[in-house]
Formats: sequence, structure tokens, C-alpha cells
Amino acid sequence: MTSVGTPLERQDARAKVMGAATYAYEHSVDGVLYAWPVISTVVKGRIADLDTRCATSVPGVVAVLHAGNAARLKSPIDLGPVQQAAVPELYVLQSDKIAYRGQIVAAVIATSLEAAREGAESLDLRYEEHPHDVAFRPRDPRAYVPGMVGDLGPGNVVRGDADRALKTAEVVLDVAYTTPAQHPHPMEPHATIATWNNGRLTLYSSEQGPSNTGQAFAALFGMEADDVEVICDYVGGGFGAKASPRPPAVLAALAAKLVDRPVKVAWNRPLMSAHATYRSPTIQRVRLGADSDGKLRAIVHEAQHMASALSDYVDQTASSARMMYAADHARTTATAVRLDVPSPGWMRGPGETPGMFALECAMDELAYRLNLDPIELRIRNEPTVDPSDGKPFSSRSLVACLTTGAQRFGWPERDMRPGVRHDGRWLVGTGVAASRYPVFTVPSRASATAELDGTYSVAIGAVDIGTGSRTVLTQIAADALEVPVEKVRLDLGRASYSAAAFAGASLGTASWGWAVDKAGRTLKERLRTGAQLGVTVDVDTTEEVSAMHDVSRNAYGAQFAEVQVNTITGQIRVRRMLGVFAAGRIINPRTARSQLIGGMIMGIGGALMEAAEIDQAYGDFVQSDLAGYHFPAHADVHDIDVVMLPEADKELSPVGGKGIGEIGIVGAAAAIANAVHHATGKRFRDLPLHLEDVRAALTAPGPR
Repeated sequence: MTSVGTPLERQDARAKVMGAATYAYEHSVDGVLYAWPVISTVVKGRIADLDTRCATSVPGVVAVLHAGNAARLKSPIDLGPVQQAAVPELYVLQSDKIAYRGQIVAAVIATSLEAAREGAESLDLRYEEHPHDVAFRPRDPRAYVPGMVGDLGPGNVVRGDADRALKTAEVVLDVAYTTPAQHPHPMEPHATIATWNNGRLTLYSSEQGPSNTGQAFAALFGMEADDVEVICDYVGGGFGAKASPRPPAVLAALAAKLVDRPVKVAWNRPLMSAHATYRSPTIQRVRLGADSDGKLRAIVHEAQHMASALSDYVDQTASSARMMYAADHARTTATAVRLDVPSPGWMRGPGETPGMFALECAMDELAYRLNLDPIELRIRNEPTVDPSDGKPFSSRSLVACLTTGAQRFGWPERDMRPGVRHDGRWLVGTGVAASRYPVFTVPSRASATAELDGTYSVAIGAVDIGTGSRTVLTQIAADALEVPVEKVRLDLGRASYSAAAFAGASLGTASWGWAVDKAGRTLKERLRTGAQLGVTVDVDTTEEVSAMHDVSRNAYGAQFAEVQVNTITGQIRVRRMLGVFAAGRIINPRTARSQLIGGMIMGIGGALMEAAEIDQAYGDFVQSDLAGYHFPAHADVHDIDVVMLPEADKELSPVGGKGIGEIGIVGAAAAIANAVHHATGKRFRDLPLHLEDVRAALTAPGPR
């Protein structure tokens, strides 16, 4: 009896389409009030004066929350290296200082949302404004190397002598790429209902990790972790925006504490732009040194990031360059420039998404410099061990992804010459790029119960953010218990169920699945040895995860794109895309396909549309809503397909999956940019690819 590996329909599909799925803001709580934030209209400074009289005179307004009456949060707190970067943003209304435009400076609490918003608009504030700087400039002299980047590695890593190797290389490529700030914009914005009852805090909140959110709030308010419940029954997307607790949830808890009543908070799109994290813009320089036959000798990848005055977090943008291809000499460097902006943070495929855009475009440029097929160049530089540290790969199927994709996409028939294929007034081209995302596994706890009616319940502090985790964990539990899925009830979405990994970095299913599998097998053994119905087992995978071998674990893929470029307008259309991925054992092909195609579509947006620019004078994002922040619609996505290669990897968890939430977006933008070059003969190194730049390049003489 095997459920894992079958395309089981989503267990929550009916509840969602029937409107029975209850999201954070929809929970019914007696006596609830509504809070609306007042945000700073200056970029940097302090609140000089705050007059609440006009706001409190609005009918329905109950109170105004501000730095003078908000509960004092504990400081400092330690949430561990993964979550620590988000901590500074959590200290809502703890001082009168303003670090960025849009920072929460007060909130109005009222009996209706309309009254709260009217009261917020009526609040009388006076600022002491200070000079600010929000300009992200190339080669900024203030750029420095932080002690740690997003993957917890160092900001600067050196192997061999890359500078010397570049000087002696037969062919040297030295190019710069830029990527913009990008916003995750999940369908469900940040929303929280906070209630206090006898010293206990309950948050009905849209979070990617109920367990880590509960721990963070316990630390902030000086409570025991068991006194904080976080309920995330259904979450409408995250893409990194909810992987760490954010200011809206803190505001709800502070407001509820002030008035001693439940308080609802929900953000709109403009507020999301300031408080939902975003992908930092990057300015990247890639240098490749190679022999005339394409053998890489040196790789140098430098990435400058924007950081905030509150946090120096930067993504691991350059890290993939250390291990993607065999080169004796390499140097990767990540730098931060701290500006008066909201803190950047995680967004789908953090680091690898912008970093692999630059690296994979550079590999394409090098292939053309060498007059070598881009796939062949990658194959010639395939390593046998991880070049970054010499560790063996648990498995590495990049070449299989490239060759399988080439055959399915029709790559062997491709004419490598750029700018020679026409379809009426359209130029046509194809491009390829590699994908890579690391595999993470985090210890988690779970419980399993043999119910009196002959069914089984499994509980874990995991969360389903729309990816299908509720379904795949049910499949894993059913196989572990050796029963049909209909006999298993999977309970998740609550901090009280267990300590568990958050949904992010493609580590959810691998981490949760291990605990669920162990709980099911442990319960089955207990029943076999005489335990009675009603028995519950609790398990923890800390020991097993700690005992994993020290090898290099990664998922790999190859992305292929065919584009059309209008010779008159410069418009780019992605006519077809193919992604071939090797990500270990596929738990559910249906939900996996959805995840991978979703990532690829997000990659189309990153290549052609998505960008958030900061206004230099006012200090906030110009594209602050979905009217200005563009992403693909149905008409932008044509023929798109996914192939999932079978891959057995004995160095993973017993479940065998590597994680697929991120890898679909990694490399997609590079494949599209490389296809645009093949279509036009021009190189475009700045994302997104603007039609006005394409149009100008098409009328300019010579190659770019």
C-alpha cells in the first residue's frame, strides 16, 4: 500500500473552493476591535509631538497606541542565526526614532475598521526630520562585507588565487548585472487577530512558521513558549514574506494588550510594500577565466546588496558560484550598503535567484565568446565533488537535466547564431540556464494517535501555505502507518502541536516528513507490540538529523526558454518554457508540478516585469500596489512544461525529497535573458528586461 509518489488531489481543495477554509482574519472572536497603523511620512528622524485628541474624538475610536503607552518588549532576544535578522523590525513602537518611511509610529484602535482608519487619518503628528539616504549606487565606498550572509556562511570566501588565474587565462569575461528590489505579494496579506487571556497570548495569524512565531513572541513579551498559541489553519501564500514574524502581528499583540480585548489587524498592498520583506536589489560583477577549450580556471562573483539601518542582512547571492562548476580558483564576495530603507529579507529562492541570473548569463556569454554550445560548456565544467569544500555530492543530476531537456526542447536542431530567426516582425531565440538550490533539513517533532474508531491522527506544528504540505504529509503518514490515506487525519497549523521547521527555504516537507514518518512507524510498532487504541506517541528527529553525513546536498535543474521579440516595439513574449528538475523523490507529482511551474512563472515575472524602485526624495517604493507592481497574468504564460527526473538519494531523510519550492524560479530569468540575446544578438544585463531598452538596442548598430 503506497501513497507516496501518487498524484493525490489536495486534501483541502474542497474546503478552499467552497469557502470553508478559515484564514487568519476570518476567525470569529467575541468582542473584537480593529487597529489601523499610522506610518511615518518622513524617511528619517523622530516624532517630536503626538496629539491624540482629534483621533479619539472620532466615533468608535477606543484608544491610540503609540510609543508612550505600548508595552515594553524584551531586548535583546536571541532567535537563532536563521531568524535573528528579522528581530530589529519587531520592536514596534518602542521609541520615537524613525528609521525609514512607512515605519509604524502609532495605531488607532476602534470598534470598526472604518473608524480605525478615520482615526488614523485624524492623528496629529509632528516630526523632527533628519537628512536621509536611500540611493543604491554602484561601487558605493560604504559597502562592507558582513560577517554572515543568508545561508549562514561568510560574506567573503576565497579558493586558490583567482586574480592570478584571471591574468593567465586564455579567455576572460568581465561583466556586470543588476537586479531590482522585488516584493513577494502573497495573495493573502499580513493579517492577525491577537487575544490575551489570563496571561496567555493567542495569535490567529498568517505565518509560514507557527512554531518559530510562537517562540519569537514568547521571547519578545518575556513569556514561556507554552503560553503563546499561534493558529495558522490556512495561509494564502508567503514566498518568504511570512517566514519570520513581521510588524503587523506585533502591532496586533500590543494593541490587544493595551485595550485588553481581541484586536484584528490586516495590511493592504501599500502597507505590504514596507513591512512584508522584499528581495534586495543587487549590483553584481562576474569574472570568468577559461582555456580556449572552455575549461574554467577562475570564477569571481561579487554582489553588492542594499541593507537597512536596522539590519545588515544580505542574501547569499554569490554563493552558488563557488560550487556550480569546476574551477581551481574562485572568490565570492557579498557586500552590504546600509541605507534608510525597510529591511530586505527572504523572497522565494533568496540569493540563488538573483545570483544564478548573473552566473548563468555569464556562462552563456562565455560560451558565445568561445563559439561553444552553452550546454556543452556546462558539461565540460561538471565537477566530481563540491568545488567549494571538496565534499562528495549526495547526488548531482545537473548533466542529466541539461541533456534530457535539450532532447525534449529540440536543442540539437538549434542554430547558435544570434539574431537570424524571424517570424514576421518577431525575432525568435532560445536560451538555457542551470538551476540549483541547497537542501536543508531541520529537526522537528510530531505525534501520532491511534483513535478509538480505527483511524489515525497525526499532529505537527507545520503549516500549509498553499503548497500542498497538508496533502503530502498525509501521504507520508499513511505509508508509515500502512493504511489508506482516508484513515489518516493530519493536524497542522498550530504552534501547540509541536516544535517544527517553518515553511521556507524548501526545507518544510523534508523536515516535517521525517518527523511524520517516524511518528507513524513508531505508532505502528507500538500497536504491533500490544498497545491499545487511544495510544499516542511523540517523536523528535533531532538525533537523526544531527547524525546525517557531511555531504553536499542540492537539487538541480535546467531551464529552457523560447522567446519572441518584436522588432518594432521591443516587446518580449515567452513562447514556451521547459524546466527539467532532479529533486530526489517526488512525494506527489501533482502538487510538485504546481510548485515548479509556479516558480518558473515567477521567474518570467522577474525577467520581464517585477521591479520596485525607491523614490529618492520621499524614500518609499514607487510601485506600492498591484497597479504599479506588475507580474505575469494568464496571457503572459503560453506553453510551459515540467519534467521531474527520478532520483534516488540515500543521503536524505527517509522520505527522500529534496524540496521544490525554490528551484523552479532559480535560473528562469537567465534562460529568458539568454533567449533574448539569441533572438536579437544583443545582451541585456539588467532586470527586468524593459522593452524600451530592447527597442533602443535593436536600432543601435553593432553588438552590445
